[in-house]
Amino acid sequence: MTRSPMTDHPVTQYSDDPRIDRLVTETIGRVADKWTFLLIEALEETGPDRGARRFSDLGRAVPGISQKMLTQTLRHMEREGLVARTIYPEVPPRVEYMLTEMGHELAEAFCSVWKWAERNLDRIEAARAEFDTED
Repeated sequence: MTRSPMTDHPVTQYSDDPRIDRLVTETIGRVADKWTFLLIEALEETGPDRGARRFSDLGRAVPGISQKMLTQTLRHMEREGLVARTIYPEVPPRVEYMLTEMGHELAEAFCSVWKWAERNLDRIEAARAEFDTED
């Protein structure tokens, strides 16, 4: 059994290649972060043919995110190959971010979560209400 690089807990191997298991664990840890999830959504709304978004535009599109967290999250996403950053040599410099092909593929996977939430919203709210009244 291998150990998770993020938590150092044992993890079940689902692949013959431990590198794949490690990558899945790391990716889930990275994208399970709410800011990554919300930034992918904001960048996906731009669409593959509609261009990129500026840093300040992304900050407005994701309410509650600080500049520091926005910077850190975009850098992590860029490192993972999910986001491409373009710097234009202007004064002041203009920086734009766009989802890469991998980023769009991940956004498609997130779409399934949104669809699941939409299908189950009433059931989840009912379960929560029932649970909350049991105390």
